[in-house]
Amino acid sequence: MTELLNRVGSRTRSARKRQGLTIKQLADAAGLSPRFVSELEAGRANIAIGRLEQVAAALSLDLVDLVLDPGGRWGRLGHLLHGRSPAEFARSVEAVELALEAPRPRAIALLGLRGAGKSSLGPQLGEALGLEFVELDARIEQAAGLSLSEVFALHGEAYYRRLERQCLASLIAAPEPTVIALGGGVVTNDEAFKLVQDRCTTVWLKADPEDHMRRVLAQGDRRPVAGSGDAMAELRSILAAREPLYRQARVHVDTSALGEDTLHVLLQRVEASGWVARASTG
Repeated sequence: MTELLNRVGSRTRSARKRQGLTIKQLADAAGLSPRFVSELEAGRANIAIGRLEQVAAALSLDLVDLVLDPGGRWGRLGHLLHGRSPAEFARSVEAVELALEAPRPRAIALLGLRGAGKSSLGPQLGEALGLEFVELDARIEQAAGLSLSEVFALHGEAYYRRLERQCLASLIAAPEPTVIALGGGVVTNDEAFKLVQDRCTTVWLKADPEDHMRRVLAQGDRRPVAGSGDAMAELRSILAAREPLYRQARVHVDTSALGEDTLHVLLQRVEASGWVARASTG
């Protein structure tokens, strides 16, 4: 108790002097007697919380600024938050809550170019884990009220990337996790890709360029190589540029090499990665 009284007294005195106040001026501002303030600064006052709050308010301080031990764990936290704006304080509280909350199911995000197997393996993975499968591009089309080709033609790539990030954030924040097939270029959207890395179990479905091309053509989709004179060379170039980013995924599955065993291997690797199958009930 003596240590606390001395700490409060010292901080009160230091704050008063910084503001150029006399003991009487501080007492008048706090609605207290000069004798109480003098005893408080000397570490001899019989502190009541209500009176201490009055002193803190008169000095434009929070009560914790007079009380907390700066070397203790609460003091360290108070020091980090001191002087923060309301918005910064709210974000800090949100970050702490997120860090301390019980593990909850995480979305599973499938990365890779068109033709990697996201649309075929995604629904199977979702069914095996009891999760909904969602195509992010389909959500973007719903949000825009346009097809993807219309989004790009009318509004451009920057608009598409903003929608991509917004729709992704909405899916990740949903109460129940999902298996999400991401667009091949999401790794070039810094904000969206960071969100995926921070909040999802990431899976890179890789394939040989020849398999990519065969599957894309079988789907009647030439978007990755539209307007290219040498489609395979263009596809290889896209893969080479994005592979270092895809490699940052937590789980890698080669859909060209595994054949019929791909789903089984995918399930094993997702579970081995630490994916939380259900929220903690403890």
